[in-house]
Amino acid sequence: MSNIGFIGRRDELARLGRYLDDVRSDGQGRLLVVRGRRQVGKSRLVTEFCARAGIPVLFSTASRQGSVRDDLDRFAADVARESSLPGAELFTDAVPPHWEAALRMVAAGLPTQGPAVVVLDEFPWLLQSDAGLDGALQKVWDTVLEHRPVLFVLIGSDVAVMEALSTHGRPLFGRTAELVVRPLHPADTADMLDLAPADALDAQLVTGGYPRMLFELRRSPDVGTFLAGQLSDENSVLVTTGERILTAEFPAAARAVDVLDAIGAGEDRFTTIAAVAEMQQAVLARSLRLLVRDKRVVAMDEPVSLQPRRDPRYRLADEYLSFWWRFVRPGVDDIARGRGDIALRRWQEGWASYRGRAIEPLVRDAVLRMARDGGQLPASEHVGGWWTRTRDAELDLVGVDRWPRARRVTFVGSVKWRDRTPFGHRDLEALARQRAILDGAADAPMIAVSRSGGRAGGLTATLGPEDLLRAWRTHAPGEREASR
Repeated sequence: MSNIGFIGRRDELARLGRYLDDVRSDGQGRLLVVRGRRQVGKSRLVTEFCARAGIPVLFSTASRQGSVRDDLDRFAADVARESSLPGAELFTDAVPPHWEAALRMVAAGLPTQGPAVVVLDEFPWLLQSDAGLDGALQKVWDTVLEHRPVLFVLIGSDVAVMEALSTHGRPLFGRTAELVVRPLHPADTADMLDLAPADALDAQLVTGGYPRMLFELRRSPDVGTFLAGQLSDENSVLVTTGERILTAEFPAAARAVDVLDAIGAGEDRFTTIAAVAEMQQAVLARSLRLLVRDKRVVAMDEPVSLQPRRDPRYRLADEYLSFWWRFVRPGVDDIARGRGDIALRRWQEGWASYRGRAIEPLVRDAVLRMARDGGQLPASEHVGGWWTRTRDAELDLVGVDRWPRARRVTFVGSVKWRDRTPFGHRDLEALARQRAILDGAADAPMIAVSRSGGRAGGLTATLGPEDLLRAWRTHAPGEREASR
């Protein structure tokens, strides 16, 4: 695999550039909240942007264990030693007594001509030690910083805390813009690893597009070799990233971990999750609200049809966390005692079955990208799946003209993600039988998505791994990227 540097993030870099252009054009400050799950590359993105911008920068990173005094000491040291602000010397041997004073000193140190960037990384950790920090920032922003040419960036991994900063009733309400940083998408993963399309999608299902894991993976010839190494080391990035996310984001009081364990093991219905987690339904409902709405680590899929009904399926929304919960978390103790081979064997035995289901959300996102632009696929505004209450009939792909309140089924499709067996006539017959059960879909075009190509006629399109990656490179974002 090739040795390459910063990959992807074109849209995010462009947005950051537009915010900075706005600062340049009118000389007024912009306050930007950057959020995303831990290890997705938020800090790396902003660091790269600052390096490319070529303007004065202050980048300060908080420590989770710090007190207010520790935070201010560290901040003053960052400004004095590492900042390129013209007034950085103001912080030499001068530690501000509180955050309002520190922020006013930053304002005094900004250049008088041309813009600068100020970054406070791990902002939720600063709030933990000083809950009034956002109030202090609001005061200094309104009176000083907003009137200076500065792009002021707050970065944080706690999704709920970072979202709350801009809500009604909070000091920064109405003052911030927001940039959500997600893991790299599959086309960027393919570019980083220089893999064949099918193998790149496998890598996406294992790493979730987390940059640090991709950097480790590109040192290996294939995913299997990568996993053999990672699962033999309890301190590997594949093992520890999930543990750190688990520790940092999911409070035990809400029994969120029990729910995640059940979903991670493959349970997707409310009743079966409740049974496996041994939870009362009211407690489970509260935990699912936290995981779906606030933490956004669980996705809730509804069956797509002209007559929608309440029959949700729950899944882990993050590909890496889904893989980690299925194959890594059950083997953490084995890995710690030097028996990573047990975890590796669990992956080898369960990978084909797991992959066939785990690829479906990625396929839907890619297909939606293509269908929104028309052309190869019938024009559609939403792509999901459909199933009966008894699960005796199911369609992997259902396109509709709008959602909710769909009026027309635009196409139906089947996903077959097998290594050596193409989509064949039996698969086509099964797809046609399922189509006949779905109301309003009797004459809907049929498509197939196959890892190994197709040999069946009567399809509007047969898509392979190359087509899916091309969708991420050339088409507008689908709902997965827009809403996650």
